[in-house]
Amino acid sequence: MQVESLIEHGTGALNEDYLLMEGNMFGVFDGATSLSPQTYENGQTGGFLASSIAGEEFRKNHGTMEELARRANMVIREEMAQRNVDLDNKQDLWSTSAAVVRIHGDVMEWAQIGDCRIVCVYENGEFDFVCQCPDQDFETLSIWKDVGPSTDEPIGVALHEQIAKVRCRMNLDYGVFNGEPEAIDFLQSGKLDLSGVRNVLLFTDGLLLPNENPWEERDFGEQVDLFRESGLKGLRDHIRSIEATDLGCRLYPRFKTHDDIAAVAINMC
Repeated sequence: MQVESLIEHGTGALNEDYLLMEGNMFGVFDGATSLSPQTYENGQTGGFLASSIAGEEFRKNHGTMEELARRANMVIREEMAQRNVDLDNKQDLWSTSAAVVRIHGDVMEWAQIGDCRIVCVYENGEFDFVCQCPDQDFETLSIWKDVGPSTDEPIGVALHEQIAKVRCRMNLDYGVFNGEPEAIDFLQSGKLDLSGVRNVLLFTDGLLLPNENPWEERDFGEQVDLFRESGLKGLRDHIRSIEATDLGCRLYPRFKTHDDIAAVAINMC
């Protein structure tokens, strides 16, 4: 296997994404920016801690993918409890999405929760997502498309109530690791035969092409073509160049000018 990776800080206070590459285990974790202003040691946020904790639990690579997921979710809860986080207030909970694979020869075990993606690119040029991801933010971003041009406030201020409403639906409408036992109900996992697969891609949503109309279904063909032509870094450069033309996030609705990125591309050939 040949592996290309990318971990990059966006325009937030710190990088809340986490990249895992340890032996035959690869993963990306996207910590959600906390709605609570509370920070912890060294200014760490709940999103940073959630993604780091989950990533470190998977790094141990001991047990099934489901067992690792349960432990990751449990340790997030334990660490929150130690810091007196209100575990009954969803807006205070630390949370992270995740996409993790473990490769044994031509077989890949995988686990996914939230909006991190796993894509297989085949030798014949076709591609397929290992599982479907929720799009819990499309309503918020669709509202921002209408509201954004008429306000000087950033999206987090202008649509705070809408964003909080969506966050309160964690592990009710969509899943994340946030210490709630219900998170495991949203975990997707399985095994996949890698015969005919050229690349396995894992990435957080910072590596998604900007979408002008968030209510429309994404066409990932362009994204995969850009990766095949220029790799992860070329894809990243293309995304950043588009984002740089819309610093206020109005034309291409999103939460940050540049989101954090964690990505892995595994070449099986």
